[in-house]
Amino acid sequence: MKVGNCAYGCPGDLPEIIPVFPLPGALLLPRAEMPLNVFEPRYVAMIDAALAGSRIVGMIQPDESKAPCASGPGLCGVGCAGRITAFSETGDGRYRVTLTGVARFTVLEEHIVPTGYRQCRVTAVPYAGDFTAERDEAVDRASVLKSFREYLDAHNLEADWESVDQATNETLINALAMMAPFGAAEKQALLEAPDLKTRAETLVALTEMALAHEGGGRSLQ
Repeated sequence: MKVGNCAYGCPGDLPEIIPVFPLPGALLLPRAEMPLNVFEPRYVAMIDAALAGSRIVGMIQPDESKAPCASGPGLCGVGCAGRITAFSETGDGRYRVTLTGVARFTVLEEHIVPTGYRQCRVTAVPYAGDFTAERDEAVDRASVLKSFREYLDAHNLEADWESVDQATNETLINALAMMAPFGAAEKQALLEAPDLKTRAETLVALTEMALAHEGGGRSLQ
């Protein structure tokens, strides 16, 4: 897999220890892009360090069910490593960054470090399949599009259907999963889905449940 100027072919191509960015409700998936507006000094320092090194940052969600530690709230056990593929300085101390997903990872342990930002020892071995584009023949694209249309209709929204029609199943499903205004638990379920078919089914089920709960007219948030 080529991400930016770097090729990643297997779990060993990722650093063993990476900085992590805990962000509730944030979902990054392999080969998908996530824009970030980085302004906290500790995370600005994290981006500086990543740019000077591997350019890898791990997106991960806090886990409120876990006890907090010295460096902050507990973390979910699975996140996604992304490579900084674009960045710009705003002139007022912030960065605008684009992360492109490389692979999911399992957190092995957190390193207590004086950097201000958090760092974890991780492994992508359980997600070795992320390094190649997923086979998507088994995905029920029609079901995904049906639920997507129902969500748009319920909220009087429009979509660029030409772009939707041209997107591969992986691109479409991952983009919808990342954009969907679900809560942290739902986002984590989408992240940890074992394959694209399961992620698509989870996305459809979550959308249908949300529409049923809101009566077809209220926001998912």
